[in-house]
Amino acid sequence: MTEPRPDAPTTNSAATAATCRTARPLRPTVATAVLLAALTAALAATVRKDGYFTDPAGLSWWYAACWTLFGAAVRTLRRAPARHAAALVLAGGIAVAAAGLAEAPRTSTDSFRYAWDGRVQAAGISPYDHAPADPALAALRDDWLFPPAGACGPPDLAPLPDAGCTRINRPQVHTIYPPAGEAYFLLVHALSPDGVRHKALQAGGAVLAVATTLLLLRILRRRGDPRNAAWWAWCPAVPVEAVNNAHADVLAVLLSVAALALTLRHRVAGGALLGLATAVKLLPAVLLPGALSGVRRPRDAAATLLPAAAVLAALYLPYVLLSRSSVLGYLGGYAEEEGYRDASGHRYALLRLVLPDSWALPAVLAGMAAVSLYVIRRGDPERPWAGALTVTGTVFLLTTPGYSWYALLLVALVALDGRWEWLGVAVAGAAAYVTARAAPDAGTLAYAAAALAVLAGHAVRARRNAGPRPPTIQV
Repeated sequence: MTEPRPDAPTTNSAATAATCRTARPLRPTVATAVLLAALTAALAATVRKDGYFTDPAGLSWWYAACWTLFGAAVRTLRRAPARHAAALVLAGGIAVAAAGLAEAPRTSTDSFRYAWDGRVQAAGISPYDHAPADPALAALRDDWLFPPAGACGPPDLAPLPDAGCTRINRPQVHTIYPPAGEAYFLLVHALSPDGVRHKALQAGGAVLAVATTLLLLRILRRRGDPRNAAWWAWCPAVPVEAVNNAHADVLAVLLSVAALALTLRHRVAGGALLGLATAVKLLPAVLLPGALSGVRRPRDAAATLLPAAAVLAALYLPYVLLSRSSVLGYLGGYAEEEGYRDASGHRYALLRLVLPDSWALPAVLAGMAAVSLYVIRRGDPERPWAGALTVTGTVFLLTTPGYSWYALLLVALVALDGRWEWLGVAVAGAAAYVTARAAPDAGTLAYAAAALAVLAGHAVRARRNAGPRPPTIQV
């Protein structure tokens, strides 16, 4: 009988080694799942916290915890096997979106205007013709959007001239939303059962957020790393703003992502989709320079611009014909109220640190023009989202908006492009909207930190790309 060599592995040790090899790749997957569970729980607790008016500092700490768990989960995902990545991204995206359904809208009342505009349109009335406070629409009021006078104490209720109150903000001005947004509000109203209240728009936001994740995964499987879709799917801004607060920006984001991807092969269709996205919320118009990246021939530019303009005009036309008032609604008043015309408040905060206030708006226009021209001339036509991210992020840094949901578009562009340092701009938007209520300079400081992070990221990437190339082997 032949004795086994002392150094020969036994069957048990070989099995143990095989088990270790199998288990080792599973550790990052399990760790990512655990972090996603913690993130989902933290997000559910965050949207349940009623701190926007009473404890903005405490709510900011909850935001910070969510962003920290988000960063840790995305980092851990990088070590998970590629075959697990898409499933983790999608499952995590569904769980994170569901967390936004845990409570009624907490930090924004915009969705109440959406619900009202849908109701007004269902009654055959143009949403641009009457403000919510108009007595002509009194028959459409109910106790949800227009609580009885005895319930008018909470700070998120706006007073009415007749001593009542409403959940709708700015009830004495006409709506500001473009026609495709209004069509979405009408669709949600038509599909909603009686008494569903805020839940219909929140459910719509969750569906659109997950649909955006699926679209990003499809695009990135072909043209990038599917793991990057997690930058959108798990970002705390998505369940808070797209789902809990039910901002229509998420529909504009979905259409914008589809438009940029389609522009690669079908400029006309991509341009038409971009026009549709702009007709939901006007912000996607800043994506045009990215969509025109590397364009050299005027007819190629026209193939994108003309369909976008045609779709936008076609969607506005029915409302123009049916409305007695301007379809621009409160847009001009909103720009003035938010300080975009006269550099008041915290608009253009970074520029106003180094320039006189009167120079801020011209500097913004010059900066936007310069960056847009650079992207059009030097951008990568095979990656239009890269130029779109540069322009969109620059616009945010120059204008320093005070509303955190605007950054949903930027988050999706980060997922497409992979330059995650731009997410600091989304964090800054949340700081300007929530934290600044407790610390007035928080938004400016956060935007300054975000700008520094972007510059540092650019320097690191430029240095990495300029590194020594491997020697060429000649045969």
